Amino acid sequence: MKPVLYDFTAAPSPRRARILLAEKGIEHENVQVDLTKGEQLSDAYKKINPACTVPALKLESGTILTENLGIAAWAEAVKPEPALLGTTPEEKGLVMGWNARIEFEGLMPIAEVLRNTSKGMADRALPGPVNLAQIPELAERGSVRLTRFFDVLNERLKGRDYIAVDSFSLADITALVCVDFAKWVKHEPKPEHEDLKRWHAAVSARPSAKA
Repeated sequence: MKPVLYDFTAAPSPRRARILLAEKGIEHENVQVDLTKGEQLSDAYKKINPACTVPALKLESGTILTENLGIAAWAEAVKPEPALLGTTPEEKGLVMGWNARIEFEGLMPIAEVLRNTSKGMADRALPGPVNLAQIPELAERGSVRLTRFFDVLNERLKGRDYIAVDSFSLADITALVCVDFAKWVKHEPKPEHEDLKRWHAAVSARPSAKA
C-alpha cells in the first residue's frame, strides 16, 4: 500500500509536497480535492483533515500528515537521500531558517493579496472551516512585502546556486513555488533581479518542478 496524497493540482501548497516527493522518489497515490467546488469543506474531507486544507498525506499506518513541514520531515526520515533538510546540524538550521523566512516573507504576503482581493474568496480570507471577511489593507501590505521579498532573495543568491545551503533543499522548493505563485497576484522578479531569475530558471528545469 502506498501513501495517499490529497492534492489539488492548481494550488501552490500541495505542489510543494509533490515536488518534495518527486525529489525523494517516493511513490504515492493521488486523490484530487477540488477547491473550486469546496470539496475541502465536505464532511468526508473533514474526517481526513479537519483544517480543510491540502495537502494531506495518509501514510501506510493510517496516520495523516497535514502540513508540508511534517511531510518533509517524514520523507527525510524514510528516505534520507537525497538530503533536502541538510546533512549537518548547521545545514539543517539554515534550511529550516530559510524555509520559515520564505513562508513568512513570501507565501504569506501572496496569500494576503490574493485572499483579500479575489471576488471568488469573498468571506474566505483565510483557509479552513471558518468564513472570515476580507481586509483590503492587508492586500496593500502584502504587495509591499512581496516586492521587498524578491529583493531579499536576489541578494541571497548572489554567487550562489541554491538558497539555504550548497545543494538543492526544501528552501528551494518553497521558494520556487512562491515565485511561481506570485504570478497569481501579478508579481514577478524584475529585470534587476538577475540572480533570482538565474536561480529560478535552473530549479524550474528540474524534473520535479513539473510534478
